[in-house]
Amino acid sequence: MKQKPNILIFMVDQLNGTLFPDGPADWLHVPNLKKLADQATRFANCYTASPLCAPGRASFMSGQLPRRTRVYDNAAEFASDIPTYAHHLRRAGYQTCLSGKMHFVGPDQLHGFEERLTTDIYPADFGWTPDYRKPGERIDWWYHNMGSVTGAGVAEISNQMEYDDNVAHEAKMKVYDLARTSGKPDRRPWCLTVSFTHPHDPYVARRKYWDLYEDCEHLLPEVPAIPLDDQDPHSQRIFKANDWLSFDITEENIRHSRRAYFANISYLDDKIGEVMEALETTGQAKDTIVLFCSDHGDMLGERGLWFKMCFYEGSSRVPLMVSAPQMKPGLIAEPVSNVDILPTLCDLAGVDMSEIAPWTDGETLLPVAAGEPRPHPVMIEYAAEASYAPLVSMIDGRYKFNHCELDPPQLFDLQADPHEQVNLAKDPDNGELVETWMKRIRAQWDMAAFDTEVRASQARRWVVYEALRNGAYYPWDFQPLKQASEQYMRNHMNLDRLEDDKRFPRGE
Repeated sequence: MKQKPNILIFMVDQLNGTLFPDGPADWLHVPNLKKLADQATRFANCYTASPLCAPGRASFMSGQLPRRTRVYDNAAEFASDIPTYAHHLRRAGYQTCLSGKMHFVGPDQLHGFEERLTTDIYPADFGWTPDYRKPGERIDWWYHNMGSVTGAGVAEISNQMEYDDNVAHEAKMKVYDLARTSGKPDRRPWCLTVSFTHPHDPYVARRKYWDLYEDCEHLLPEVPAIPLDDQDPHSQRIFKANDWLSFDITEENIRHSRRAYFANISYLDDKIGEVMEALETTGQAKDTIVLFCSDHGDMLGERGLWFKMCFYEGSSRVPLMVSAPQMKPGLIAEPVSNVDILPTLCDLAGVDMSEIAPWTDGETLLPVAAGEPRPHPVMIEYAAEASYAPLVSMIDGRYKFNHCELDPPQLFDLQADPHEQVNLAKDPDNGELVETWMKRIRAQWDMAAFDTEVRASQARRWVVYEALRNGAYYPWDFQPLKQASEQYMRNHMNLDRLEDDKRFPRGE
């Protein structure tokens, strides 16, 4: 591998990490991801920094927790002065490019990327702002509802498929462009991020992938639905936010939803395979680090919960695989976080880690991949729809401790109780243990200040959004630039030279 490796990042959306206990589960039809897994360091217990798209992605890009980025929800601005891995790598001499979703909110739609090949699939403005001043309010036009479950099934095209088909095509063509010698060659190493929206609901899949799971044995949750009154307080809030009571969820709905979800993982595998084939056939694979991750998970009907927005494993645990010469292939059980990805990328690229340290809450994973423990516990934050106050979680070894000022604490032994059915904090005999955890929580978070910051952010954004939608409207959504006069053959070009430059490998 050359001195500075290329970096290819595949990010997917809402992929449940419990399906990746050691790479993809055996029963998933994903040959390309299984091939990658054979060459990769596989992190079985990686967690999102926040189980929601925009905050989880801002943390992935910046290596900072949501309270630090101030991206609390799907309509919170990602500030331009926060360094991302795209900034760090670009500063170190990389060309940086994004194809696909990153759910940036605000006028900065690049955040260090030199080039962006597609628009985003979701809006960039403040319209999806929740409001803690109105606890229990359900905002129908953008909140999740259970229609994604009752409407699950087969389709040959959808909004999401149209988007991801384009994301894969643009990424593949970019890989070809990176291999070809142009009139003005760019010899810098590159970092290409390819970010899909699947397997995010709605649970709709193409027939060719749907048929792969006709006889699947995993179409029902391992933990059946828990009655609403027996759910923990935050889960009850999620049920209400998702308008669960307005829908009659049948076993067939559950089977269809999970089948479509699994089918869309196979669809993603094909799309990833298209990009990887371009990388390999252009001879760039040997010089390229490949990383695969997700922004958060999906409960998939476990406990009766769907989508994300909670700290249970299905929602908060995500896959992470890294194929790099500096990291030995194999399984790592140590809990890690998506905020570790930025320092890991920088470490792999030879960026001075002393410069990265002030800008991240994460840790480089190279020592963990070599068998050392992660020096700090994994932390998760959530302060978006379905919450009435911020929630935080801390994972250390086999234990996970969840806290919200409004709710009783939760303590789970993930090794003995992987489905999180026994809340050890309810046992009076564990009072001293719970108090120890609470001291750690108080040392990490000022919950009152956190709550105040979220409320102030929400209130400001409601004012700004209403103002900017009154009168002329200039949206922040990214507009991909396509200079048609520089594409294919034009009369300011030499045809012979053009055909030669655009061919790879070049002819004799």
